[in-house]
Amino acid sequence: MIRGVTADNIAGVTRKRSFIKLDVSLALVILCVIAAILSPAFLTPMNLMNLTRQVAISGIVGVGMTFVILTGGIDLSVGAIIGVVAVIVAKCLAGGMSVPLAMLLGLAIGALAGSINGIGVALGKIQPFIMTLASMVALRGVALTFSDGRPIGLGPASSKIYWLGGGSLGIVPVPVIVFTVVIAASYFMLKYTFVGRYIYAIGGNVEAARLSGISIERNQILVYTISGFLSALAALIWVSRLTVGEPTAGSGVELDAIAMVVIGGTSLMGGEGGVIGTLIGAMIIAVLANVLNLLGISPWSQQIFKGLIIILAVLIERFKKR
Repeated sequence: MIRGVTADNIAGVTRKRSFIKLDVSLALVILCVIAAILSPAFLTPMNLMNLTRQVAISGIVGVGMTFVILTGGIDLSVGAIIGVVAVIVAKCLAGGMSVPLAMLLGLAIGALAGSINGIGVALGKIQPFIMTLASMVALRGVALTFSDGRPIGLGPASSKIYWLGGGSLGIVPVPVIVFTVVIAASYFMLKYTFVGRYIYAIGGNVEAARLSGISIERNQILVYTISGFLSALAALIWVSRLTVGEPTAGSGVELDAIAMVVIGGTSLMGGEGGVIGTLIGAMIIAVLANVLNLLGISPWSQQIFKGLIIILAVLIERFKKR
């Protein structure tokens, strides 16, 4: 057992997580009721279908961010990774590369970018904020340089990959199915594997985790690699849905991902939270953006609401700790 951790501590943390999930779930229900009252179009099948697709894309990125934040880190490069993967995959598809190979290449690029972040943080001892901020700037530059600052069409391959972002299995959109698999796999990993326990231990007390024999560096590299991989997965859905690779794709996604993780109850200090909370947080962010769009609120004004929600979520977290 990790030094300083007792059964009572674990039980207390578990109860706290349950209360947080209950709080954010109630907030989601209230928000949906308000949205339905403010805009009758909110509950229409077409709008709800679009809403689920939006939740899936941003939520996948949010799950990757959850892994990083649980260790006490941060990843500001997720949006830039989406941009890089989008233009490279689009260029490859337009050049005649097969869809499966292009998708594998995109996922590999995302994982590589994430692992570089992890190596910089774990082995280079660079602060996560600085490391991923530098990566964000560099990767966005790579995307703009590679595409010459212009969107890249997929060509004939657009019809072959559209199913990933725009297709459905019955009435369930394919992105929602992918998101569900990501949530389930991540939940299992964090709750039932040693790696998940190590991630929570590192975020809770890194020195105690080190003294317990946990490889801090290896697990830090792992969580950033997971974040990069899931960002690439979101990029593939993004490209397939829009049938174009834009170098600016994913701009601002890092803020949405951090917001949904924090709103879902994951502590920015690490060691507390989980992907179920992130799922609820993603739904809250998506519902808020959706109803503001329906009400005709400009995208710039929407950023004000998102910023205020992040501040409110952090204040609530600190209040609960006190």
